[in-house]
Amino acid sequence: MKLSSTAVPHILIVDDQVINLMILENALNPFYRITTVDSGQKAMDILNTEDKPDLVLLDIQMPDIDGYQVLLHMRQNDETKNIPVIFITGKDAAEDEAVGLELGAMDYITKPFNITVVKARVRNQLALKSKSDLLESLASIDSLTEIPNRRFYNEHLEKEWRRCGRKQVPLSLIMLDIDEFKRYNDNYGHSRGDETLYEVAQAIITTLRRAGDKAARYGGEEFVILLPDANQSDAESVAKNIQRQIKEQAIAHGYSHVSDLVTVSMGVATTIPNNQVEPQTLQEFADQKLYQAKRNGRNQFASGQLD
Repeated sequence: MKLSSTAVPHILIVDDQVINLMILENALNPFYRITTVDSGQKAMDILNTEDKPDLVLLDIQMPDIDGYQVLLHMRQNDETKNIPVIFITGKDAAEDEAVGLELGAMDYITKPFNITVVKARVRNQLALKSKSDLLESLASIDSLTEIPNRRFYNEHLEKEWRRCGRKQVPLSLIMLDIDEFKRYNDNYGHSRGDETLYEVAQAIITTLRRAGDKAARYGGEEFVILLPDANQSDAESVAKNIQRQIKEQAIAHGYSHVSDLVTVSMGVATTIPNNQVEPQTLQEFADQKLYQAKRNGRNQFASGQLD
């Protein structure tokens, strides 16, 4: 979970005492976007939505689900496990603090609140999270093409497979290969080849309109495009747009047997994920479709539905 793309971080405050919610919200509201809830169950409901917080201020003692249980739920969920949690509590025994820290809380604030301390600790945790997100982002970017790398793709394939499976909505995958790229490198040189990889990568990402659509460099001259909530027809439209965008770039390839311009072949695969099938099965199916497109003459795509 990365910090919100908006300029204002989102903080979830969880406490069953209305007065505590009011005090914390009034103190933090000028600087952050605040959501308040008065129970552990409501907190978990918020954490299960798309609008996840960047940080949680979490009371320990609540009547329905206590803060320890909420934190445990967060740490067991891939989509919330990295959200920092600061416990706010009237319990000040060292053993209570130790339990929270062992479960994964980042900090501890005791009641009654010292607002200056609260603000400082919130600010510090958000700053640490921002730096951590930056390092994670850099580790997930392909330095040559400046788009996500295979590590990023592998993580998001697993994530979207589970999410689309829960919702029972389609997930589509496009495997893309630059046609006769070895001949390109052999004749134009690897420096120009690197430039072309960058240009193709940029062409791909400019076609992606939805926030959930992700493209990554898979390796060599291969790219992959992950399209959650996209059926076969939607994915084919993306493939057509990619072909059109790359054609408009008009990158010369005088040594290709396919065209005098750089072209690509693509395999398009779509399925509704389920627990009986591994996400790699969809990738393998997209690979099969990619090779079908190559066998059929390249500079095209082949698509199919994985049942």
